[in-house]
Amino acid sequence: MLPVAFVEKIKKMLPEAEVEAFLNSYEDTKFQALRMNQWKLANRNGAGEGIYESSEKSGPSVDTWELKQVPWIKNGFYYDESVVRPGKHPYHEAGIYYIQEPSAMVPGECLDIEPGMRVLDLCAAPGGKSTQLAAKLMGKGMLISNEPMPNRAKILSENVERLGFPNVVVTNAYPQDLAPRFPSFFHRIMVDAPCSGEGMFRKNELAQDEWSEENVRICHERQMEILDKAADMLAAGGQMVYSTCTFSPEENEGTMYEFLINHPEFHLVEPRKVPGMSDGVPEYLTMCGYQQEEIRENVASELKKAIRLWPHKIQGEGHFTAVLEKDGSLLFQSPELKTKKKPLKNNALQDFLEMTTVSGILEDLLYKNLKLQGDQIYLIPEECPNLSGIKVLRPGLHIGTVKKERFEPAHALALALHPDEYGKVMNLTVEQAMDYINGLTFKADGDKGWYLILVDGVSLGWGKLAGGTMKNHYPKGLRKNMR
Repeated sequence: MLPVAFVEKIKKMLPEAEVEAFLNSYEDTKFQALRMNQWKLANRNGAGEGIYESSEKSGPSVDTWELKQVPWIKNGFYYDESVVRPGKHPYHEAGIYYIQEPSAMVPGECLDIEPGMRVLDLCAAPGGKSTQLAAKLMGKGMLISNEPMPNRAKILSENVERLGFPNVVVTNAYPQDLAPRFPSFFHRIMVDAPCSGEGMFRKNELAQDEWSEENVRICHERQMEILDKAADMLAAGGQMVYSTCTFSPEENEGTMYEFLINHPEFHLVEPRKVPGMSDGVPEYLTMCGYQQEEIRENVASELKKAIRLWPHKIQGEGHFTAVLEKDGSLLFQSPELKTKKKPLKNNALQDFLEMTTVSGILEDLLYKNLKLQGDQIYLIPEECPNLSGIKVLRPGLHIGTVKKERFEPAHALALALHPDEYGKVMNLTVEQAMDYINGLTFKADGDKGWYLILVDGVSLGWGKLAGGTMKNHYPKGLRKNMR
C-alpha cells in the first residue's frame, strides 16, 4: 500500500530491472541490530579491544545470541528476536549496547571523531547517533546533544544516561537559538535532518500515511535552514555529516547541491563505502526542478561522494549520508569561557570518596568543573560555555544528591563508572541482575557502605550494604520484571 506518487517517483529513479526488487523488499522482514557501547566495554585508556569480544567470564557474554556483523561498522551486529530479545535483558539496562536500525549506524560511522573534540548533534532524539558519537569521544571533549522537541528531548536524555557518558550535555533548543552561542565552535556536527521518512516505510507504516509531495518540499526547506545554522557553528577545517532516512532527491542530492552553491567554503568528502552502498546521483537534480543547462557540473559531481542505501541492496532501511568539510585548518585550542568556574568543595561528597579507593572519573572529582543545582551535583564538561537562556535537560553527568550532611550517589554516576574506578563492587550474574532490576534486596558480606553493582563486570547501579543486607538503590522509576 505504498503511496502511488512515491512509487512513480521511484520508477524514475531506479533502472527498470531494479524497481521490482525494490518493491519486493517491502515484503521482507525488517532487519534488527544493536551497537555495542565502546565506552562501557573498551579499556578506558582507549587501548585494546572491547571486552565484548572476549569470551572470558569476567565480561558480558553474548556468545549464544547468534549475532552477525553489520558490514559497515565494527561494533554493530544483527540479531534475531526468535533467538534473543536484547531489549529485555540486564545488559540493555547496563548500557552495554544500543538497539539501532542498521542503516542508521552509517552516519555516525562516517563522522571522524577523536577524543577531545567538541561535537554537536543538532537533531538528536532518540539518541542512537548521539550515543554513537559520544562513545567515540571516550569521555574526553564534549558532546552537546540537542533535540528541539521537549518530549523527545526527555527520551534522548534518558538514553544518554543509560549508556553512561560523563561528557554529554543535553539541550532542548532550536538551531537558530544555538547558533549565536557557538560561532565556529564545534569540530564535528551531526545533522540527522527531519525528513519525509520514505526510507522507514517498511519499518513504520505511519510514515506512509503522513507522506506527501508537499511534505517533501517542506522538509527540504527546513533542512536548508538547519544546515545554514550548522554551518555557522562549525569550526574552520571541521566536518559535519548530513543524513536523512528518505529516498527523495529533493531532500538528498537537491539539499546538498543547494547547500554547496550557497556555501562555497564547503566541499564533500567521500567516506568509506562497502559493497551494497550506492553513490549519490547528480542526475537526480533534474527531478528537483533544475534545468540541465543551469546545473554547475563541478558542484554536481561532488554528489557522487555521498552514500545512498537502498533496501533491496543492503540489509537495512533506506538512508542518505553525506560528509561535508569546511575549508581551513582545524584548531583545538580551548574556547574562551564567559565565566570562570571554581572547583566545588563539598564535605559530604568528600566523605563518600574517602569510603573506598577511587580512580578515573572519581579520582579528581573535586578538582573538576562541578556544579551545584539546589541539592544536585553535576560534573560539567570542562569546555562547556555558559548556557543560560538555553533549556538544558542534562548539564553534564549527574553525580548525586546532597541531603543535609550526607551524599547519595546518582544512578547516572554508577552507569558512567568503570568497575576499576570504585573500590567497593558487587558483581552479579544475569539471573541475579534481573532480581536487582526488579528491586529486590539480597544478602552480602563486606564492609558497610555504598557498593557499585555490576552485571558480568559492567556497572549497573548502586547498593548500600548494612547488617549483611544489600539495600537496593536501583531507581524505582526504572524497576521492571525482566523475567
